[in-house]
Amino acid sequence: MHLPLNFIWFNLIGILLTGYGVLDGFDLGVGILHLFAKEDNDRRIFLNSIGPLWDGNEVWLVTFAGALFAAFPNAYALALSGFYLLIMAILCALIFRAVSIEFRSKKDSKVWRSFWDISFSVSSTLATFLFGMMVGHLFIGVPVGPDMEFTSTLSSHFKLFPILTGVLAVAAAAMHGSIFLYLKTEGDLRTKIRAWIWNTYTIFLCFYMITTIVTLVKVPSAITNFEKMPILWLVVVINVIAIASIPRMLIVKKPGWAFVASMCTLSALAALFGIAIYPNLIVSSLNPAYSLNIYNAASSQTTLGIMLAVACLGLPFIFAYTIVVYWVFHGKVELGKFSY
Repeated sequence: MHLPLNFIWFNLIGILLTGYGVLDGFDLGVGILHLFAKEDNDRRIFLNSIGPLWDGNEVWLVTFAGALFAAFPNAYALALSGFYLLIMAILCALIFRAVSIEFRSKKDSKVWRSFWDISFSVSSTLATFLFGMMVGHLFIGVPVGPDMEFTSTLSSHFKLFPILTGVLAVAAAAMHGSIFLYLKTEGDLRTKIRAWIWNTYTIFLCFYMITTIVTLVKVPSAITNFEKMPILWLVVVINVIAIASIPRMLIVKKPGWAFVASMCTLSALAALFGIAIYPNLIVSSLNPAYSLNIYNAASSQTTLGIMLAVACLGLPFIFAYTIVVYWVFHGKVELGKFSY
């Protein structure tokens, strides 16, 4: 079965999810690293580095959810009900992260600011970890039955592989965030953050290799599409080159290119995930025939066609908005009267 619109929408939601991971990834990474800054001034710099950007970055997540609902409503409904506890926890974490950013500087009190600092860091870490856990569950599959439903409990979410992918997500975000902070800071703080980059990169690399090995052993079907289309191995090559380029760019003192390499690393990881599960959206661990894929979970061809026209009109505005915001707020962070 080959329906071009289904394939196009699979790639579109993949692009939206990748955009969110790359852009909000460094926001979450800054939050993960927030408590490692001990001075109040340094923490304010951290918050102001992402202050003009974080809410715009989350537009990509909202658009992804809307696109998934419109294009693949069965998968959307199953994910929302089956992963209800994880999704609610993620939403609570994202809400607390936003509130922490806005409330921290409202009162000049050490206790007040410490509370919101902890809230900001914990919520950022938790959201990232849970996002990674959901990816892990989608890799190994969930108990979807012939009725396209599954029920989960809190304990069923905490399996070894999803926990591993959750930790990998935290490590990747921390590395991505540290490189971003290195671009936005100067002076002694910048020197300190450079050391953080090496630490976060080392941790990420270790968990990346462990997760890759475990994935190949535990989910051998992850390379099925690579065997069918050998050209897809180019994505693996790009991923390896991007990961290797991060320390090289730092050594030759090109942090901007190190950040680009980090973005390419996260993008390649997202692409590898999509290739591994295609054409499935949610894999059934009970029977592959019960999996929700881009065909049995999709809207009608008419709906997909209309929504594609809407997407062609709307997506350029999202890209343009993102480019303008990043251009306006590029450069080093400076604390002023209206800073966080």
